[in-house]
Amino acid sequence: MLQELAIKNFAIIHDLSLSFENGMTVLTGETGAGKSIIIDAVGLLAGGRGSSEFIRHGESKCVLEGLFSLNKEATTFDLLKEYDIDFEDHTILIQRDIHRNGKNVCRVNGRLVNIATLRLIGETMIDIHGQNEHQELMNPERHLGMLDQFGNETLSRLKADYHQTYLAYQTAKTTYEKWQNSEQELAQRMDMLAYQTNDIELAELVVGEDDLLEEEKNLLVNYQRIVGALSVSYDALQGEEGSGIDLIGSAMTEMSGIEEIDGKYKQISESISNSYFQLQEAASDILKEMDQLAYDENRLNEIEKRLELIHQMKRKYGDSLAEIMNYYEKITIELSQIKNREDHIYTLTTELKELSEQLTKKGQVLSKKRQEVAKDLEISIHEQLKELYMEKVIFEVRFLSKETNGKSFSENGIDQVEFYIATNPGEPLKPLAKVASGGELSRMMLAMKTIFSKNLGITSIIFDEVDTGVSGRVAQAIANKIYLVAVHSQVLCITHLPQVAAMADHHLFISKTVVGERTETHVDLLKKSAKVQEIARMLAGTEITKLTLEHAKELLELAKTEKHKYI
Repeated sequence: MLQELAIKNFAIIHDLSLSFENGMTVLTGETGAGKSIIIDAVGLLAGGRGSSEFIRHGESKCVLEGLFSLNKEATTFDLLKEYDIDFEDHTILIQRDIHRNGKNVCRVNGRLVNIATLRLIGETMIDIHGQNEHQELMNPERHLGMLDQFGNETLSRLKADYHQTYLAYQTAKTTYEKWQNSEQELAQRMDMLAYQTNDIELAELVVGEDDLLEEEKNLLVNYQRIVGALSVSYDALQGEEGSGIDLIGSAMTEMSGIEEIDGKYKQISESISNSYFQLQEAASDILKEMDQLAYDENRLNEIEKRLELIHQMKRKYGDSLAEIMNYYEKITIELSQIKNREDHIYTLTTELKELSEQLTKKGQVLSKKRQEVAKDLEISIHEQLKELYMEKVIFEVRFLSKETNGKSFSENGIDQVEFYIATNPGEPLKPLAKVASGGELSRMMLAMKTIFSKNLGITSIIFDEVDTGVSGRVAQAIANKIYLVAVHSQVLCITHLPQVAAMADHHLFISKTVVGERTETHVDLLKKSAKVQEIARMLAGTEITKLTLEHAKELLELAKTEKHKYI
């Protein structure tokens, strides 16, 4: 849920901090006071599209902050782990700065993220439902997604299975189409591959030889330096007169004569003895190295020539000999396939046909299950619409399955879905977009939101004036539905309906004042008496009478009764 919201220099809001509770919170106030601005701020924290036009006049940037608390099972935390964002105590702090030059700076728990990542995270926590969502309901292209959302638990495995086969089919199709290119393109490709394979074969490369050659080259290039150092070292250790080993041998003999006198002399004697034998061994190793060393200028030239060839091959085919040989193996296979083009195309055709048959079968299985889910959705929608006084409306999910024949697969299956309704008895079913009025669309979307809220996993649902175009008993029914959604998720609701306001657990009143020739927005949490006054204002408009106050109290009492139905 959204716990805290801080807004600074955003539209007409100078500096505003709000605290929210669980349950149903309504925002009311005069038109233009800033209710929708607050919702816009929340939307931006969820990754909505930003603009410098949001910045308060005269300021260089606006700053938005939101603190969210989630249950430990929330899918949001999986995303945070994926993007390496730290979190503690199941809370998330989101900050977004929008600058006058259009720059956006977004942080999640202090970690900088781009807007796309912020949107992914925000979508798991916040669902904003406003008038624009009516357009989604009227768009047939969105209907399949809504159906799948309703049947998520039933359809998810079948969709994943279909999608995996679809990806394999698309890959095979792309490969097949590539092999259907013109003969000229394939001939050019074959010539190039033949040249490259021959070039690599002539080089007779061996993985690791470049390292060995570099070591050998290093010895030859530094031959004089190495021989000089070895010679001087050997003379120092094993020279004819006063060699180091002889001198240490004398010291060893002298110390061995007194080592029984004291333990410390024995330790010194042993140390000298160890050094003596180690130096003898070192001198022997030096002598062997001197005997083995030989300078061969021809060999050095051969090595340098070979290394130059290897360097050229690396520039053309890979950064290492292992990469070059892997590339050689790959192009050898491709060259063989081109030479045996007809056989390869036949293999691809067979593979494509098999995948097409699998995809058709899986698409049909998915479609059949979707049709079962559609019946459940129709029943659920009818139940919800009945409670919204649309009991005579007939709602139907219509399927327009494509004849695929391997040509018309989509990543979502073989189905086209569109919602149809008949708003009056005796009328034929027609596309939802062509029949429903604004008020009917509001109730239709609210019915769906009531159904979906139980399995969305969203922590905060926002309704932005979804009650437009209704009144009377329908208004009360809408109020009940919004409250029912709030049983499962935190709900923030902008409303002009007193019935909806009366059902709220928390009531925020939004107003604006002019301070120093600047407009500022204020928010007050209404207690009981102030809530009665605000609901009376919503009922009567400008003039509040004793009768409207009584009516407001009656609405609040009725709301208590209605709430008990859902507790």
